[in-house]
Amino acid sequence: YSNRIAEGKFNLEGQEYTLAVNNGVNHIHGGLKGFDKVVWDAKTILNDSTVSLELSYLSKDMEEGYPGNLKAKVTYTLNNEDELSVIYEATTDKPTIVNLTQHSYFNLTADFNQDILGHEIVINANSYLPVDDTLIPTGEFREVNKTPFDFRKSKAIGKQINDENAQLEIGNGYDHCWVLNDQDKGLRFVASAYEAVSGRLLEVYSDKPGIQFYTGNFLDGTLPTKSKGTYQIRTGFCLETQHYPNSPNQDNFPSVILNPGNKYKSKTVFRLSTLY
Repeated sequence: YSNRIAEGKFNLEGQEYTLAVNNGVNHIHGGLKGFDKVVWDAKTILNDSTVSLELSYLSKDMEEGYPGNLKAKVTYTLNNEDELSVIYEATTDKPTIVNLTQHSYFNLTADFNQDILGHEIVINANSYLPVDDTLIPTGEFREVNKTPFDFRKSKAIGKQINDENAQLEIGNGYDHCWVLNDQDKGLRFVASAYEAVSGRLLEVYSDKPGIQFYTGNFLDGTLPTKSKGTYQIRTGFCLETQHYPNSPNQDNFPSVILNPGNKYKSKTVFRLSTLY
C-alpha cells in the first residue's frame, strides 16, 4: 500500500492487521521491505512502435503483514509519441488492500543540483486532503479555492510554498493528496509540470482518484544521485497517482479492497514534450 496507513493498522472482514511502523507512528510505502526493495521478474516486449518492460512479483501471504498471495504486475511502455505509460495489475487469493503507484522524482531542468521551485504546476482538482501533524488525512475534503493548494491554473511551485499556512508547515511544503476531478471519466488529464528555461512539459493522465504532490521537502543530502552528488531539499518533485492515504481506515474514501476473483488494474501516462 503506497503512502501512509495510520499507526500501521487496518481492519478487514472483522480482523485487525498490523503492519510495520516505519514513518514516525505510521506505516508507509509497504513497510520495511516494500515493493521498491524487492527483486521483480522482468522481461522486455518489443513492437514496431513501442518498447515495454514488464515486471512481475508474487507477494506471499502475510508478507509485511498484508493478507493474501498477491500476484502483482507493472508494465512500463514507451511509444514513439514520447509517452511513458504505466499499467498496474494485481490479483489475490484472499481479501486484501492494494494501492500501487510510482515515486519518481522529476526535475525538468535535467540538473538535480537546481531546485524545482520555478516549475509551473497544474493539478486538476477542486479539493485536497488536509492532514494531521503525522501527515495522515483528517477525512476532510477541503476546497483549494483561495489557498496555496490551488493549482487549477498554472502556478510556480515556489510562489506560495513558504506562505503562512498550517498545512504547509506540517508538510514542510507540499506533501498532500489532491482529490482529482472527473473521477468517473477513467483515464483523463490530471496534472502537468512546465519548466520555462528548458521548455520541457510533463503532462500526467490517470484513472486514479488522487494524486500525491510532493516537493522533496525531506530530501536532506543523504540520498546519492547518479552523478556522485546528493539530492538536496526541493531538488525534485513527485506526482504520484494513487488512492488516498489511509483509505482502509476512512469509510468516506474510495475502497482499496481487492477480493479473490477480481482484478486490480490502473493506468497512468506521462506525456513529454517541449514548448518554446
